[in-house]
Amino acid sequence: MEKNHLKYTLGLVTGVLFLLLLLHYLPDFKIGDYRFKRVDLLSDVRPEAPEVEEADTLLPLLPVVKPAFADTCRTGLTCIEDFSDSTWRGMTPFYRALDEAETVHRPVRIAYFGDSFIEADILTADLREMLQKKYGGRGVGFVPITSQIYGFRPTVRHSFQGWNSHCVMDSLFDSSRLGISGHYFIPSPGAFVELKGQTKYASLLDTCAQASIYFCNKGAVSLSASMNQQPEVTETFEPSGELQKMVVQGRIGSVRWKIQQADSAVFFGVCMDDDHGIAVDNFSLRGASGLTLRSIPVNALRQFNSLRPYDLIVLQFGLNVATERGRNYDKYLAGMKTVIQHFKDAFPQAGILVVSVGDRDYKTEEGELRTMPGIKNLVRYQQQLAAESRVAFWNLFQAMGGECSMVDLVEANPPMANLDYTHINFRGGKYLAGQLYETLIYGKEQYDRRRAYEEVP
Repeated sequence: MEKNHLKYTLGLVTGVLFLLLLLHYLPDFKIGDYRFKRVDLLSDVRPEAPEVEEADTLLPLLPVVKPAFADTCRTGLTCIEDFSDSTWRGMTPFYRALDEAETVHRPVRIAYFGDSFIEADILTADLREMLQKKYGGRGVGFVPITSQIYGFRPTVRHSFQGWNSHCVMDSLFDSSRLGISGHYFIPSPGAFVELKGQTKYASLLDTCAQASIYFCNKGAVSLSASMNQQPEVTETFEPSGELQKMVVQGRIGSVRWKIQQADSAVFFGVCMDDDHGIAVDNFSLRGASGLTLRSIPVNALRQFNSLRPYDLIVLQFGLNVATERGRNYDKYLAGMKTVIQHFKDAFPQAGILVVSVGDRDYKTEEGELRTMPGIKNLVRYQQQLAAESRVAFWNLFQAMGGECSMVDLVEANPPMANLDYTHINFRGGKYLAGQLYETLIYGKEQYDRRRAYEEVP
């Protein structure tokens, strides 16, 4: 006769339920960097409760004073808030440059600095394409000599060999050698770097009118460039402690730079540009808070400005700053003020746009996905940063859709963000680039209205 084991099953179920009840009353705790959250047995059946913020959790929104010519922001658009004063270090230099583009004989340039949110040319790729279709221009712009994500960047085919790479995010680096991207590269004999235009992701990137390579040499340097796999053109540069560049021109589909000789030289990047229109340079730094930009010598930035001047500098950081319950970002605010002043000193002609952190979601104790309160507070600190620095501000969090908008992007069909509920993908980048493009164009229209308003006697 077989034994009845049901009583053991009942005992096992009872034991598991008892253990889960104990875990339910266990408070949150951490082991190392991992946080254990309270178990909620009824999370799937409990009615969703409205989220309540403590009164002192969020900073008050800053009032935005609009000039007499400005309409209210168009419905469905998140407008740029320009806090600049009579020094016009907000959007005015960029809009003025668009008006004067035909007379300056160079592209109107945007330097877009950010963290992993824009890595691999996410967002900036589509912003570049939209602006180039409207205002002209070709080419991917600035590309560092080497890259960890070269195989994932769809806007250029990038290959290289023979370089020692250094970054401001490394544990050891020489800050005196840093270039504008926060990197510097030292060549071995025979080192090369090659860029090829492409058409698979965005248009206007298959060819360009000019290609350049940027370097600083204390000894003699001999470089060769091969365009479209044609015979090499070689040029020698005498020792100099200043930033230099070698430029080749033509209808360039590919360019391969080779180091023939380089004594005591450091290299920074290569570019594919047009001689007019718009150029958008992506300067992404994975894991960066934005404060590391202070490590780039102001003299190095000034030298880049002399050879590659910018009309708008975008600063988009925050993913590596926000904490789940972050309230006080005073130290970060103070640090970023010095970063903005650093760039004001180095690029006196450029406007500056602070782009806020986007939405980032986390699971509550009840297992619900919510926007981190620390994210919403950081957005307001970043708005305050722009206001106190007298530059422009764009609320990316609001443009994404605000509360829990990252969840909406993740759950879109097809998805526009990753399952970490932190980073967008290229589809999400195209969507947000469209938002930024529309607000830039709307801002230009408002700028034109202001000029007309001021000219009326």
